[in-house]
Amino acid sequence: MKQEKDLKNYSIRTDLIVDLFDVNQEEEGILVKQEEKEDIKILEVTITKEKNKLNKKKGKYITITYQDVTDKKNAKNLEQVLVKELKKIYVDLKITDNMKCLVVGLGNRASTPDALGPKTIEQVLVTRYLYEIEEVEVDQSYRNVASFIPGVTGNTGIESSDIILGIVEKIKPDFVIIVDALASSSMDRVNKTIQITDSGINPGSGVYNDRKELSYETLHVPVISIGIPTVIEAFVLVSDTIQYLLKHFSYNKENYQKNKLIPITLRNYQHYEGELSHQEKTKLLGEIGNLSEEEIKELIFEVLTPIGYNMMVTPKEIDFVIDKTSEVLANAINQSLHKNFDI
Repeated sequence: MKQEKDLKNYSIRTDLIVDLFDVNQEEEGILVKQEEKEDIKILEVTITKEKNKLNKKKGKYITITYQDVTDKKNAKNLEQVLVKELKKIYVDLKITDNMKCLVVGLGNRASTPDALGPKTIEQVLVTRYLYEIEEVEVDQSYRNVASFIPGVTGNTGIESSDIILGIVEKIKPDFVIIVDALASSSMDRVNKTIQITDSGINPGSGVYNDRKELSYETLHVPVISIGIPTVIEAFVLVSDTIQYLLKHFSYNKENYQKNKLIPITLRNYQHYEGELSHQEKTKLLGEIGNLSEEEIKELIFEVLTPIGYNMMVTPKEIDFVIDKTSEVLANAINQSLHKNFDI
């Protein structure tokens, strides 16, 4: 008999819209388009109704899924896709070449998984100071761009939204781009997904630290947010590992004879579709084998959270990956903002 669990406090924290629904199923008020370019998948989700199943704001959400960004070819391809998608959003928001931009990097420079925003902003080409000098004639192919890193509330004692709003009211940009590190509910998406949206952002929402929203409603100018998930919760890591364990046994069961000479490290079962039978799962995992994938996540969340072990987890090579992804993001932002920007 399956034991009933009290899961009223269970909630998967994620900043990614792609974590929240099956993109192959039609949902009322949600339009989905998908395409692929050189191993880079682009998912465009447009939410047309304020009240929707995903509990997300109206707007466009673009999810770009890619492979190892530390590979130069992959990074270059990703950069080009990012530039194209950013320019499409500019068109949707009626942002013209002469409009002023403020680029903001959220996060904590001293915490590597949270340093994506600050490290990206450090590489953004700013030109506003040149436009402020009367004697200087600026090449109009370079947009009027300012940048800012507000730090974190724990260090400043001031909400990032209040600081940013003050700057927006003072320098009056026509639109704002915000870069931040996100959280995901899937191992597969950490450091391999970029989400771009015109609906704004809630800093810290993926790590149980919700701050004030940054959006058109709060800043009174169009807000484009760009984020990459750099962390997951421990319960996600454990539950995903169990699913990979099941895939491992299923893959080996079906492919052992033809693949037995291939080292196990080269056996690619990450996206393998085969499954063990219910009986085989139960034999392997006991009572846990009776649970669905979602129920396993719920159970592990219930076990780890009360004892304080549901930690935020990040890959060991995160420092190197953040350096590379921040470079890609900065290059893409620069190219999308400045016509003549040359890397």
